[in-house]
Amino acid sequence: RNLPLKQICDTAINRGACSDIVEKLFVFSHHGGSGVEMHPTRDVLIDELIEKQRPYCPCEWMDSEDNLFILYTSGSTGKPKGLVHTTAGYCLYAMHTTATTFDLKKGDVYACVADAGWITGHTYIVYGPLLNGLSTFMFESTPMYPDNGRYWDMVQRHKISVFYTAPTAIRSLMRFGDDVPKKYDLSSLRILGTVGEPINPEAWR
Repeated sequence: RNLPLKQICDTAINRGACSDIVEKLFVFSHHGGSGVEMHPTRDVLIDELIEKQRPYCPCEWMDSEDNLFILYTSGSTGKPKGLVHTTAGYCLYAMHTTATTFDLKKGDVYACVADAGWITGHTYIVYGPLLNGLSTFMFESTPMYPDNGRYWDMVQRHKISVFYTAPTAIRSLMRFGDDVPKKYDLSSLRILGTVGEPINPEAWR
């Protein structure tokens, strides 16, 4: 399904009266039809930008204690707090825990279906798998779209071997019965992991 994301962004910027805040809007494709308009000084077509760049970008050397990113707590028990994660300590932790927790093997295709904006997503979608040299499958949507076999279709098509999800997602799929996953070839799966809360026996089975 094609979504007019460029028009959606333009509308949000104009309605929010934040045109003076948004300096650049990066456009990754231009398939929205004749209604897509490019702002002459703000919008940047990524394909055109990449063509102008050098083919090799040297690594930027960082100190071990340099800031890597800031993530905010949920705020469920008070005002959200910004937590600074430093470069070496966080990367080593992410690399080690991903490798040991999921018993990573060469050639694994790894999928964590958390929100990438959450610390689990940062650690176990992006940094952990990539620092271990794995292929990581990024999925941020509902397991119900376009049908309730979405997860299992992903596993079958991409030969996912390590799958990390949440008990909540598993319980939401249980009501559709065991026949749905049985329609798919799940033989590539080697490790299943869950996060967020303890998993109950029914969901585990």
